[in-house]
Amino acid sequence: MKILLIEDEASLRESIISYFTGEGNICEAAVDFNSALEKISIYNYDCILLDLSLPGGDGMEILRSLKKMNKKEGVLIISARQALDDKIDGLNLGADDYLIKPFHLSELKARVAAIVRRKSYNGSNTIVFNEISIDTLAMSVSIKPELARLPGILTLTKKEYDLLVYFIANQGKVISKNAIAEHLWGDEIDLADHFDFIYTHIKNLRKKLVEAGCPDYIRSMYGVGYKFENQ
Repeated sequence: MKILLIEDEASLRESIISYFTGEGNICEAAVDFNSALEKISIYNYDCILLDLSLPGGDGMEILRSLKKMNKKEGVLIISARQALDDKIDGLNLGADDYLIKPFHLSELKARVAAIVRRKSYNGSNTIVFNEISIDTLAMSVSIKPELARLPGILTLTKKEYDLLVYFIANQGKVISKNAIAEHLWGDEIDLADHFDFIYTHIKNLRKKLVEAGCPDYIRSMYGVGYKFENQ
């Protein structure tokens, strides 16, 4: 998952980032209202963890901005505010869930995963596209035996796995190289001079899928990016 954490409390912020990145996710952070607005206006995320009390502004205004931008990210409010009115206001403004501080990181992870499942995979831990089946908990990809030359578990690198999940979640859409780079590497991609490495990952993923007996689902849209769809 690609997560944006909007939190000004340093110790909590570091704990959450360490926990999620240790699980193989990309976790970026914004420490105040203005930096949070900047990030959500430039990048896309699977889930946003939003504190309400921020230096420079209120988290509720972040929710209003997300709605105005027509952004589709899942939002989990993490706040020390316990008033029922705050919970109702946050949910009415588009938040998907509300978690009161303090909380266990394992519960935070479970709630984030539930939001992403609802948003992207219809609430399921298994993603299916034709003969391809992905177990998002085990992070494994299998090919149905009746439809493939080499049935069984497909061996992918972490980036190839993330790329396949991203493609299937956005099947039929044209995805730019920039969007792929941002999803797989986060805002660190701003330091890259070119996106040649994306082509390498896509080429390797395509080769493994085709060798397993899958059709070539990845279409190159020259000058634009890529599209994952039925042939």
